[in-house]
Amino acid sequence: MAYTKKAYVEHVAIRVRDIDWHIRFFRDVLGMTVKEVHGSEEAPIRAWTIGGMQFNLDQDFQRPDGLLDHIGLMVEDLEAVLREAQGWGIKEGPMGRNWLQLPEGLMLEINQAHGNAVAEALAVQPQPKP
Repeated sequence: MAYTKKAYVEHVAIRVRDIDWHIRFFRDVLGMTVKEVHGSEEAPIRAWTIGGMQFNLDQDFQRPDGLLDHIGLMVEDLEAVLREAQGWGIKEGPMGRNWLQLPEGLMLEINQAHGNAVAEALAVQPQPKP
């Protein structure tokens, strides 16, 4: 049986060598302010913006094309998603049962939404095409 509820991308996590630069760029250029920091404000190791970006400090990171760490999704029914995923060859990620590693390596963080959060996020109207 297929999952019949809705979901949305809550955040996208990337590995970065210079977390301070990324925080400043997304704040100053795109207006995405930081809502949470792990580590100290002066030396963050992770930071999340209002608007869905997560920066994970990885000072050994060397790829010039960027590296996606994981995609965070909000769902209406976490338990139903986890049951549905069982038949798809998915592995549980190292962070817990709500972390799913797809066969080609992409990591998904599946989070339970509260109230009408999913419906409200999906109700946002995209910008009209010119």
